[in-house]
Amino acid sequence: MRYLKTGLFLLSLGPLARLIWLGVNDGLGANPVEFITRSTGTWALVFLCITLAMTPLRLLTKWPTWIKLRGMFGLFTFFYAVLHFSIWLWLDQNFDLGAMLKDVLKRPFITMGFAALVLMTPLAMTSSHWAQRALGRKWSALHKTIYAIAVLVILHYWWHKAGKNDIDTVAIYAAVIIFLLCFRIPFFRKRL
Repeated sequence: MRYLKTGLFLLSLGPLARLIWLGVNDGLGANPVEFITRSTGTWALVFLCITLAMTPLRLLTKWPTWIKLRGMFGLFTFFYAVLHFSIWLWLDQNFDLGAMLKDVLKRPFITMGFAALVLMTPLAMTSSHWAQRALGRKWSALHKTIYAIAVLVILHYWWHKAGKNDIDTVAIYAAVIIFLLCFRIPFFRKRL
């Protein structure tokens, strides 16, 4: 398990390593800020899907190891979401909190993304075994907010792409998330 987790951890750093490599080698395109922002956002969404896939994989394979990997993938979701937000705050908003607040209130896709990040923060802060023991049943209730986060993330992505009439990719991610969330419905769980 330790080798598997280490390998997956290093693999999960691959998107960041790629961005650094592209940055060093002038490979970020004509609009590097947009490229980095989109890339980190996409990887946050990919890791969210991977995190949500751990329970269905456990149910389908009866292999409990999937659940042991879920926390790590959840933290990578948060990691790439924080990078995504930080790049927007730093390179797009220049740390102007007033402009950031106006942007959050004015543009719905930023509102949804910001709300998702705010909800993700307590999940990341309570991802340790110590927090799980300390919170008891409250931990499980808190971590169920991942379902609301998934909806907010899809809305964030959809509203961003809808402004450009480009929702094909969003539809794919939305379908994947809906499929993964269906495994949480008792009706579907009983069929497995």
